[in-house]
Amino acid sequence: MRPTDLAREHGLSTQAVRNYEESGFLPPAERTPSGYRVYTEVHAAALRTFLALVPAFGHATAGQIMNAIHAGSLDDVLTAIDRGHEQLLRDRSTLDSVSRAVQDLTDFEPVLEPRTIGELARRLGVTPATLRAWEEAGILVPSREPTGYRLFRAEDVRDAELAHLLRRGGYPLARIALVVEQIRTAGGTDTLGAALADWRRRLSARGLAMLAASARLNEYLTARAPAP
Repeated sequence: MRPTDLAREHGLSTQAVRNYEESGFLPPAERTPSGYRVYTEVHAAALRTFLALVPAFGHATAGQIMNAIHAGSLDDVLTAIDRGHEQLLRDRSTLDSVSRAVQDLTDFEPVLEPRTIGELARRLGVTPATLRAWEEAGILVPSREPTGYRLFRAEDVRDAELAHLLRRGGYPLARIALVVEQIRTAGGTDTLGAALADWRRRLSARGLAMLAASARLNEYLTARAPAP
């Protein structure tokens, strides 16, 4: 198979196929005496697998999975997949909590003790600088100790969880600030309801993409397995 054969199936350019190979997303291709790449059905299966992984886990993680396969590190492949499912489950849990908060703001699971900016950043898997940016945008309004350190109480953690959820959904900070303010005031929830419904559709689409990607991944691993 030629690069154009692989590219045509997915509407890609031949350069994109070559770039994927150079990045390790495809196994190395054999070369003709004149230097032309020669691909096989295994390469075609690798490309289908990578492209199926992208909507399921994101471009970066999809690339990591393919590189781990070609390095023979099945544990790294499975760990990356497990982390993707864990994040999806966390997103669903947070979305459910925020959806309940639309009806009853006290229904969000509270934290037992106030969190510092570092503790909250670790909880969400973001940097403290990200939380400071959210504060500047009006999304977070933490209290301050006499020393000036920020303290994030239960309501602040709720707002941060909501912001983190919507940020991953591609919403700009200004829109997130509006949604969080609606949560705080318990009024005007139409925008919030639409945002949460849209993100629920995205989570469902991602879950289905994970199922499709798993099937492709299994096919590829089977194709690469040595003959008995």
